[in-house]
Amino acid sequence: MTQTPGAAARLLPWSGPEGKPCYVVGDGTGRVSRVADNVESVQLDMALELLDHADDMLDDGQVTSAQLRYVLARMAEALRDVHRIARSRGDRLAASADDGGSPVQPQV
Repeated sequence: MTQTPGAAARLLPWSGPEGKPCYVVGDGTGRVSRVADNVESVQLDMALELLDHADDMLDDGQVTSAQLRYVLARMAEALRDVHRIARSRGDRLAASADDGGSPVQPQV
């Protein structure tokens, strides 16, 4: 695959068919990149809200094991999302450093 100058492959914050990773190639300013920035922002906000909820649950002596299992399952999903975002951003920083350019900053 031939890439144009300034273009890089970006891991997107969602999976494709069969759970396979999705990528977009570009300079980070296109429509798909903007949608990905927004999705990442929502995912990070949701993870933070989930952490706050988990803190509240840990302080509540009346929480059931079923409630804890449910929040743990949601936390595992959120951690997967945050890990994917960190990998994507780390890859872009590394690619930018290799090119000698400045990293593309997400517009969130």
